[in-house]
This record gives sequence, C-alpha cells and structure tokens, in this order.
Amino acid sequence: MAPYAVKWGILATGGIAKTFTKDLLTNPATRDVYDVEHIVAAAASSSSASRAEEFLKEIKAPEGAKAYGSYAELVKDPNVDIIYVATPHSHHFQNAMLALEAGKHVLCEKAFTINAAQAKKLAETAKAKKLFLMEAVWTRYFPISIKIRELVTSGAIGKVYRVYADLSLGKAADDGLLDFPDENRMVNKDLAGGALLDLGIYSLTWVWQILYHCQLKPRETPKVLAAVSKYSQTGADESTTIISHFENNKTVGIATTSLRTASQPYGDESIVSGPTARIQGTKGEIQLFGPLYRPFQYQVLFKGGVPGEEEVVHCPFPKDPERDNWGHGMFWEADEAARCLRDGKLESEGLEWDESVAIMEAMDEARKQGDLVYPDLIESAEYDPKSPLNGGA
Repeated sequence: MAPYAVKWGILATGGIAKTFTKDLLTNPATRDVYDVEHIVAAAASSSSASRAEEFLKEIKAPEGAKAYGSYAELVKDPNVDIIYVATPHSHHFQNAMLALEAGKHVLCEKAFTINAAQAKKLAETAKAKKLFLMEAVWTRYFPISIKIRELVTSGAIGKVYRVYADLSLGKAADDGLLDFPDENRMVNKDLAGGALLDLGIYSLTWVWQILYHCQLKPRETPKVLAAVSKYSQTGADESTTIISHFENNKTVGIATTSLRTASQPYGDESIVSGPTARIQGTKGEIQLFGPLYRPFQYQVLFKGGVPGEEEVVHCPFPKDPERDNWGHGMFWEADEAARCLRDGKLESEGLEWDESVAIMEAMDEARKQGDLVYPDLIESAEYDPKSPLNGGA
C-alpha cells in the first residue's frame, strides 16, 4: 500500500520554519517510517513572495512548490492540506485562526498561544469545523519521550512522586544585561518574549507528560506556585520557576527556566553537567541528558543499585544522506499529524487539546503571580482576519 501523503503549507519563513521543512523533506525510510510521507506544497512570507521563493530555494524544496507573499493567499491554496504555523508566539492565535477559518488543518508551534483563552478558542473552532489541530511540541513524539512514558506507566521505577526539569541559557553579560538586543524575540514583550514561553514550555513539557499525561483519566490538574524575575530592560521574564502540585496524586513537578544561568555549561552534547531532568519514583529514577527540547540520552538508576551499572540508553536522531545528512527530529511530530489526518482524528492522543489548554492555564497562573502581562494586541482572544499579526490579511 502506498504511504499516505500530506501536502503542507508553511506559514512563515524564519529559522524554525526552515528546520521543520527540511525535516519534512527527508526520506521517511531513514527513520523506519513507511506509512506516511510529506509534500511541501507551498510557503508564505508576510513580507513578500520573493522571500518565500528564497526560502523554498534554501531548503531545496521540489519544483512546483508555490511561494506566497501573504498568509491569506497560503491558507486559500486548495492544494494545501495542513498549515504549519511557525511565527513567534505573539502571532500564533491569529495565524492559526486564519488557517482554521479557511478550512485548513493546523500544526501550530509551541507555546500554543499567549494564554488559555486563546487556546480554548482554537480548540473550539477546530472542533466546530471538524479540523485537525495540534500544538507542535515536537519533543513529545521523540522515541525517547515515548519510551520514558512507557517506563513510567509500566511502574519500572515504582510510583513517581517528583519531577525536576530545567532548560536555561547562560546569556548574562558582564554588565548585568543579557546578550540579546532589546528587540530580539527572546526578550521583546511585543513578541511574547522571555524565558517562560520560549524555554519554560519544555521544562513544563517534561513535568506534564509524566505527572499529568501518564495519569488515568479523568486527570488531575495541579495547583501552581511561581517565582518570576523580570529583565530590567524590557520587562520580559528572564527567569521563571513553576512548582506544580498535584495534590490528590501527592506528586510535584519543579520546572525552571532562565536566560542567565545555563543548564549545561559545557554545551548541549556534554553529560558532564549532569541530567537536565530527573523523574523520581519509589524504586529509582530516570535521568535525562541533553537540552530538554532535544535530549539524546537517558539512564535508569535503581534504588540500591551499584554505581557504574546504570542502564544507559542513547537515542540518536536519524540523518538522510541524500539531504546533506540532515535530520533534526521535527519529522516525528509531522508523522503524527499525518497519521491523525489519515485516520480522521481531530487531535493527537500524545497531546490533546485539553492538555494544551491546561498547560496554558498553568502558565497564566504563573504570569499572574509574577505580574507578567503582554500587550493587548497579542493577549486578545478575539479573532481579526485583518490583524497586523496576520500581515494585514
């Protein structure tokens, strides 16, 4: 049987769009996938069609892929099945709504939206229109993540009571500032910049996919206690810590993120800095190594075990020798989206709408406690097809 083919439209032409689309163009067989395949049908830049053309050339897209100079044109293309929203967090709600209202399925980059109200509106719209919608938390679909969830649910380390997770960048300059211009998306509040939505979502991902997702339904949501430090130059959060207490389950998750101190001082590929996440149970713990968005190794330590006899598992990322040996790991979430479309599903079991909304609610509460507010334009849950966030579509 021929693989199920999905035709993608890429909304935006920045760095993450380039990485994702290059992954789409790798041969699925390099990762032992034979049931689905991906076609890059079109891409759009809000600035010009020439920028979209340049993007398609950069990623070596096949001939026939269309280039658009507006998001409105892209979502109207009848040859596109699903839109990948790759804009900054500030734009996600309006851009995803633009695609849904045009009748397109949507894979929207994380953080899903700015707030829970926006996330709920997206889910309600997708449900009403019977369209597939998924938050693109690519890490959830890695084989390493799936395996670790299986270890937890099987009871391999006993009852899990605590998860620590940190994703931080050491970007503090000697003068007390951060190594980002004030207009950079990492610290620009107009773009929902700051540690929480860009990095903290990954720390929360490991807390939630273990302590929430691995629960039996109906699942308990946590009480949240947060500490937020703001950057003096822009008001964005430079460091945020969120304690999630699942009271009835007697479990707790500590998610930390910062732009000042690094999770891995020796670099992303080093294990010398120690684990970036620890999943602790009554019989032992699972330790995760590498940046939380793309971990490459885990080990299982059992209570009473002998040092040096840990179960260490390496999790490589497949490369395609015919695509300049490229392979980053975003193809697994694309495969999940394709299978959901093939099977007529509106949401992924790996990250259902309710969970995306609940995580946004936790971040809303953290922001409330830290008095972290973004501009009205990007906080609004009112869809405006002519919004400047949609390129004035």
